Amino acid sequence: MRIDDDAALHAFVEGRRTALFRSAYLLCGDRHEAEDLVQATLVKVVLGGRRHGRLDNIEAYARKTLINTYIAACRRFWRSEQSYGELPDRAGHAPDTDTGLAVRAALARLTAKQRAVLVLRYWEDLSVEATAELLGMRENTVKSHAARGLAALRAEMAEEFV
Repeated sequence: MRIDDDAALHAFVEGRRTALFRSAYLLCGDRHEAEDLVQATLVKVVLGGRRHGRLDNIEAYARKTLINTYIAACRRFWRSEQSYGELPDRAGHAPDTDTGLAVRAALARLTAKQRAVLVLRYWEDLSVEATAELLGMRENTVKSHAARGLAALRAEMAEEFV
C-alpha cells in the first residue's frame, strides 16, 4: 500500500482506529491516554510511511509503532505523577468486584513489556514468533514475559476474589 494515497490511508485509519484504541486501552488502562496513544501512533505511521514511501505491511507497522510508543511513554519520569481536579472525600475506595475492571487493574500493575506481550499474545492473538518480531525480543524472552505476567495476573486475581 502506498501511504501517499490519501484514500487508502483514510480507509486504513478509519478501519483500524477502533482496534488500535482497544489495544491501547488495554496497554495503558486510561481512555484519554489510549486516545492520545492512538493519535500519536497514527501520526507516526503517516509520517513514517511518507518518509519510506511504501509500507509492505502497514498493519504490522502500526501495531509495532503503538507498542513502541507505549513503552517509550512508560519510561518517562513524569508519567508516574497523577493529578486530580478534586481531592477525594475518602482515603481510598472499595475495590470493584466486576471481573473486567479487576483484570484491567491487575494488568495495569504489570511492567510495560509484560503488558505489551500479554496484549499482543492474548488480545491481538499473535503467535510467539510474531510477538517476538514485533517487540524485537527473542522468542524465549516473550515466553518468559508471558509466563511471569500471567502468574502475576493469577496472583492478583486470587487476592481480588478471595
